[in-house]
Amino acid sequence: MAYTTINKSTAHFNTKLYTGNGGTQSITGVGFQPDWTILKGRNGTNSHNVYDAVRGAGKTITTDANYAESTDTARLTSFDSDGFSLGSNNNVNQNSINFVSWNWKANGQGSSNTDGSINTTYTSVNTTAGFSISKYNGTGSGATVGHGLNATPKIILWKRLDSNDGDVNWIVQSPLLDNRNKLVLNTTEAKSYNSSFANVDNWSNSVFTLGTYEGQNDSNGTYVAYAFAEKPGYSKFGTYTGNGNADGTFVYTGMKVSWVMIKNTEGTDNWNIYDNKRLGYNTNYSFLIANESNTENTTTSTANLDILSNGFKVRASTGHLNTSGNKYIYMAFGQSLVGSNNVPCTAR
Repeated sequence: MAYTTINKSTAHFNTKLYTGNGGTQSITGVGFQPDWTILKGRNGTNSHNVYDAVRGAGKTITTDANYAESTDTARLTSFDSDGFSLGSNNNVNQNSINFVSWNWKANGQGSSNTDGSINTTYTSVNTTAGFSISKYNGTGSGATVGHGLNATPKIILWKRLDSNDGDVNWIVQSPLLDNRNKLVLNTTEAKSYNSSFANVDNWSNSVFTLGTYEGQNDSNGTYVAYAFAEKPGYSKFGTYTGNGNADGTFVYTGMKVSWVMIKNTEGTDNWNIYDNKRLGYNTNYSFLIANESNTENTTTSTANLDILSNGFKVRASTGHLNTSGNKYIYMAFGQSLVGSNNVPCTAR
């Protein structure tokens, strides 16, 4: 039995599909003003373009590369009350290309958070949905940063924004990976340990801790951090163990999954993203790969995932989903079947 304090998940996260026109257009129907948006051409080989309200519209980073932040006024031009507006750049609006947008709500640009030893430039927080965006400058020594969630983060994604020397890869850490282990969102590499990585054991309901790793806290570095706390009936961040056969693991999330990203923590496999808006059906949901600019994968022999009313089930023995004995990490968003405040919700 799952409980939720979120009446309507699509007020906090929503997938919106659109077709590029090669000119300018406004995408509506998201249901709220998004504060973190990822855009990807489904039948095009453009990168996963990432935008947020803290850094500002037009400031681009990509999940499939370690490029520094760039400014392009012809990509995402504004965050709007029911979506966003686009310029003519092919990466976000190529004519006749089908695009997917994944959208999360925070709280606009936000304001400086002073809870940690580093004051953030801006922190934008949605405490209801357990999501915050923080921009800060590194110090090169152990530090803490306020995230504003009023709950301990379950997973944090970092990206260094400047082009100075140092690691500018996407860094992913979580208590699910054990202390001072990290994954890299823009590569396939397995988890690795280093004493300079952030100490996840010391994360709290007000701050996350930083070590001296240049991908998180260089004295010349500027960073953005996307932090997530788990909210029953809306978000679930966990792990499962592969069994190596087509009758794979069932993962209970306590909600109907609308978006999930999965990574093998022990193998050099891709970050696969599934959602319930793009064409697909059990067991042949199409997927995109966060660390690649490839087109949408519709190969039934590799997709093989059931999206269910109370979780998801793996239906393939492939390494990116189900190597026997390997530990997989996932991020999932969705909605319990009954969406009333504090009302028991049972999947059926």
